[in-house]
Parts: sequence; structure tokens; C-alpha cells
Amino acid sequence: MEQRRRAVDLYVRFDCSVADTIRELGYPSKGALLMWHRDRLVEERTGMPVMRGERYGRYTVEQKQAAVEFYLSHGRNLRRTMRHMGYPSHEVLAAWIDELAPGERRIRVGEVPVEQRTAAVRAVVAGVVRSRQVAAGLGVRDATVRNWKRLMTTAIRESDMRTPKDVRGSADDGRDGELARLREQNEHLKERIRSLTSDPKTLRKEIRDLEVEVDILKTTKELLGKGRGTDPANLTAREKSILIRGVHERTHRSVAMLARRLGLPRSVYYYQLQALARPDRNAPVLGLIRDAFTASRQRYGYRRIHLELRSAGVIVSAKRIMRLMTGNGIIPLFKSSRRYSSHQGEISKAPKNLVARNFHAVNANQLWVTDITEMSIPAGKVYLSPIIDCYDGMPVAWTIGTSPNARLTNTMLQQACTTLQPGQTPTIHSDRGCHYRWPEWIRICREHGITRSMSAKGCSPDNAAAEGFFGRLKQEFYHQRDFTGTTTDRFMAALDEYLTWYRDKRIKTQFGMSITAKRRELGLMA
Repeated sequence: MEQRRRAVDLYVRFDCSVADTIRELGYPSKGALLMWHRDRLVEERTGMPVMRGERYGRYTVEQKQAAVEFYLSHGRNLRRTMRHMGYPSHEVLAAWIDELAPGERRIRVGEVPVEQRTAAVRAVVAGVVRSRQVAAGLGVRDATVRNWKRLMTTAIRESDMRTPKDVRGSADDGRDGELARLREQNEHLKERIRSLTSDPKTLRKEIRDLEVEVDILKTTKELLGKGRGTDPANLTAREKSILIRGVHERTHRSVAMLARRLGLPRSVYYYQLQALARPDRNAPVLGLIRDAFTASRQRYGYRRIHLELRSAGVIVSAKRIMRLMTGNGIIPLFKSSRRYSSHQGEISKAPKNLVARNFHAVNANQLWVTDITEMSIPAGKVYLSPIIDCYDGMPVAWTIGTSPNARLTNTMLQQACTTLQPGQTPTIHSDRGCHYRWPEWIRICREHGITRSMSAKGCSPDNAAAEGFFGRLKQEFYHQRDFTGTTTDRFMAALDEYLTWYRDKRIKTQFGMSITAKRRELGLMA
């Protein structure tokens, strides 16, 4: 339970980032973490612990009574009760209701006859009653009556739109299929003839209704861009309001009548008109998001954009930023790439793997990781050799060159050693590259009391901390960028500028600030 509590607390503190939480703790799986978080939310809402995996007999009397009381006071809906309480199963809840409140459980009614369905739909279309009243009388939901109306309207519309080609059918259908279609059309025509009346007023009303339906369908296609066969009843309230306004302006038909035909209350229609007239509330926020994204050179995702705006005093939900970035195509450029390999065989005895994939350090300059990565541009290849402090991910030192030689790595190590305080003797972990097995590298490590550690041969997860740093670097600086016309010197200068920005200014979501700012806050840097 303590591990579960710690994992959920860290998951919330990391802005609900599953990857960051698992990377920090080393457990649990993604599914288990999400399940623990859902259980926490249910416990906070209901005030009772989630009895996951417990059998029917394990629930207390108080839990049973709470579930049954919620069912009776919230519309007698089993699914709503289960969703709110978080327990039990459908069958168990039904048994509790029958036990504690006999006769109160809503029983599904039988199927409504076709004649009653037809009469109900005609009454709703004619405006005599509302679908809610019909549903209450028949013992069904409002949505069921609206679905009957949609199916019957679609069937009549498709039948009216049939062409002679549809009736004849193709030669491949066969005579039996053609005869069946003719009989079906004949029965449909007979039904339409029986439904006709000789009353002129009724005929004129039917003509007006058909004209209104045609106007609605035409305006749906013109204003909303909906294709042929779209049912206006399935539109959103915003789209229905736009449709009503368009038909009213074109034909001067009554707004009340159009709203009634589309099943939209007039109050909702006028509210939507006011909402359409208001300026877009996302426009100012979207401008700030674009500025922050551009300032990061298209490297920040929604989490760091959220932290950037929050540090500037702009309070915006992270999920809202995510929706705006996704909806407007503001997405960092990611791409995978082939990696450079520095392995040249076993040229000297390799030290043991002292890290064993545990990259957690409690103090600065306690555990370093290093590696070399290659970046190819049209002007040539560039190699980066950094040292990363596992305490907080800070790049302690780095060198950049056009050749992955010993000078590149040895110079980097000498620079990193200048940052050590008296008494600091870190462990440096690397892969089995030849640069870390040459005499000069070994001499520098011995001179400064640095302990060497190496991964297993050909096992990149053993150096996952360095690989993760390279992944972030290439996603934010290298991939999907066009370096045509850029010389290697200019590229190396830009890479050095990025690494300085990464160390001093880039926001780390775990801290809510840059690595350098966090170290200064802790008194580790001047």
C-alpha cells in the first residue's frame, strides 16, 4: 500500500506523466499506475476504499446501503450508480436493490409494437407532443423515441430518392432480387396512398412541412458542409443554431417552428447566437502558446509550454494547452535515427557494470554517464561527447568535433573534472566503446579518483540515461530540421548553444524550472 501511495502521489506531482513516474520509481506498469490513480479518485469522491477483487460477501452493509440509496435518488440507473460508486458489478448491484428495496428496481419493458412507434413518431413530427412525453408514456428513454424518428425519416427519404436504375437493379442482382425490390416498392407505394387524405388543409400542411425539410437539407449542405444523407437531427446544438439562422434568413420562416422541427429549445438557440458573436476566448492563449513554442525552437511539448506560461504568471490548464496545440498543428518534430557505434572490439579488460541500470544518485557529482552520438548533415558528420550527471540530468561537460577520436573524449573528461569539489570522486559509466578503454582515459580517471563502470557488450539499456539524453537532444534540436547550406562549424556552434540552453534555461518538468535554477535554489551552484 505504501508503494501504491507513493506512486500515485508522484504521478500527480509529475502532471500525470506515466513515463516520468515509472522512470523515477522503476515500477509499476502503465496499466497498474492508471488503475491505482482511478481508485484514488473514487476513494476521494465516495469516502470509502475501493474493494477491487473482493467478492459479493465481502462488502459491508454500509457500502450496500450507500449504493442502493444513490441508485434510488439518481434516476434508478444501474450504470450511473456503478460509475459513481466504483463498485460493484451489474448483477451484484441488482441483487442489492432487490434485497434492500424490493420492487424499486427499474425493469426493462418489452418491445414497443410497430404501430405504436409509428403513431408516436407522427405525433412528435406534427408538434402535438414532445419526445419526452411520448417516452414517458411508453416507458422508454427520450433517445429511443428520437432514434425511431430518425430511422423512419431516413427510410422515407431514401425511398423517395430512388431512381429507375435503383428499381431495375443491375444484371448481376438476378431476377429474384429485382422481383423482391419491385414488391417492396409496391408495398411502400400502397402504404403512402393509404396515408394520403383528401383534406386540402392537411395536404397544404404536408406540403409546407416538406418544403421546410428541403430548406433545412439545402442549408445543412451549404452552411455546414455536410454531405448528402446527413440527418439534421444528429447535429450539435451549435450546428443546429447556425442552421436555423441560415434557414430563417433565407426563407423568413419562424424561428420557433424551425427550432421545434430540429428539437432545439429556443433558449439554447439564442444562447448559441450570443456565443457565436463573442470573440474566440482561445485566441489570446493560442498566441502565447505559439510564442513559447517558437522561443523553444519548436522543442517544447504541452507540459513545458504549461510550465513556461505558469512561470510568466499565465494560469492555463495543461489539458487546454494540449488541445489547442493538437488542434492547431503545434507539434514538436520527432523522428528516430540510426545511432553511431564506437565499439572496436575488446582492446583492454573492461571494468564491471557497477551501475546495473540504477541511475539514481542522491548527490551531485556522484554518478556520471557518457557516450558519443553522431549527427549527419549535408556538409558532413558531427560528433557530440557529453557527460551527464544522474543527480538531475545536467550536462556537466561536452565536446563537439568532426571526428570521434580520443581527443574528443579526453578533453571532455578533463573539463568535467574541473567542476569537482574536494572529496568528490564520482563513478563514470559508459558503454564498451574504444575511447573509454585507451590509456589516457584510464590515466585521467585514476588521477582524479574516478571509478569506471561499463555496460555489457551491445546492451544499450545498460546506458539508458545517456541514450535518453541523446533522444531528447535529437528530438528538440536535430530531427526534422533542414540543415542544407549549414557548414559543420555553424552546426557545431548551434549545437553548443543548444546545450547551454538545455543546461541553463530549459524547463525540467520534474522541477518546474531549469536544472541550473534548481541547483542554485539548493545552494549547489553560485
